[in-house]
Amino acid sequence: MRPLSHSTQQVKKINIELVKNTLRTTGTGTKASIASLTRLSVATCGTILNELVQTGEILDLGPDESSGGRPASRYQFNADYASLIGLIIRTESGIHSITHARANLNGEILEQYTREYEVINIPVIEQLLDDLLARYHNVQAVGIGIPGVAHNGQIGICDVAELAGQPLIQILQQRYEGLQIIIQNDMNLTVYGLYHEQNYEEDSNFAVLTFPENHYAGAGFIIGGRLLSGNSFFSGEVSYLPFGISREEQLRKLHTPEGVHALVVHTIISIITIINPAALVITGSAIAPSMLEQIEQDCRKQIPSEHLPQLLVQQDTRHEYLTGLITMTLESLTYHIQLIERN
Repeated sequence: MRPLSHSTQQVKKINIELVKNTLRTTGTGTKASIASLTRLSVATCGTILNELVQTGEILDLGPDESSGGRPASRYQFNADYASLIGLIIRTESGIHSITHARANLNGEILEQYTREYEVINIPVIEQLLDDLLARYHNVQAVGIGIPGVAHNGQIGICDVAELAGQPLIQILQQRYEGLQIIIQNDMNLTVYGLYHEQNYEEDSNFAVLTFPENHYAGAGFIIGGRLLSGNSFFSGEVSYLPFGISREEQLRKLHTPEGVHALVVHTIISIITIINPAALVITGSAIAPSMLEQIEQDCRKQIPSEHLPQLLVQQDTRHEYLTGLITMTLESLTYHIQLIERN
């Protein structure tokens, strides 16, 4: 194998991210402490810090108290240098709504509001973004969560009929040039938020299964600490599992506790045998915490106890959904380098 090569500009971008992320994690630091944590030279850290102070991304807090020598300057990551916007598009029981949230560069939610609409289409989203971008300071990224499948910015299957089949990212990128925009499936964002909030081991497998009323079930997976999207972003569409019944009958089963129970157990067993997660969270309005004990008992009838994940029920995951959206939107601003082996 031949060595991997990076350009000078790529290396500089990686080093800048190292310095910013180190300060974001530690709160404050000096050139020496940042150099120690990043394993960069003090001179390199000094150059990067000077540039970031000039742009306003890093704050110079002034010199530390002297311990005998020349006092070192202390620096702090400026989380308010820019902001992010998250949009969560929902349709539940015939009610269409968009929740918008603004967050700083630490991912802290600064403002949140939900508004209902008669219809949600691209002009509605554009008008909302126009208003938010005019109102908020230095927005660098927008994340959008949808109840459907998004592949390369193209929305496929979607509970919001007016958005199905629309190239939403391409349309928004043309309208808002220079703005980082991501679109992601609601279940993927929920599993991402739950996973980050629970602080599971980085290499663990984790799953979220949702059973909403009057809608097909969905799921999201973390494999080896990474979100699983699938080849065509179809991963998690568990309503297509071979239940041995039509999809219409599947919907009818969701109207009775017995029917829900049977579908949940079947789906959980399928997930366990395929990805063997450490934990599985069951969510959705069709699920009640009182169902958990019987679900676990019936799973044990087919799966050996040592292979059962930790099973949890959490009906309301709106907070985790938003956490996943803001986290992923924030990560989209981080410079990523793809390592390519030269021939």
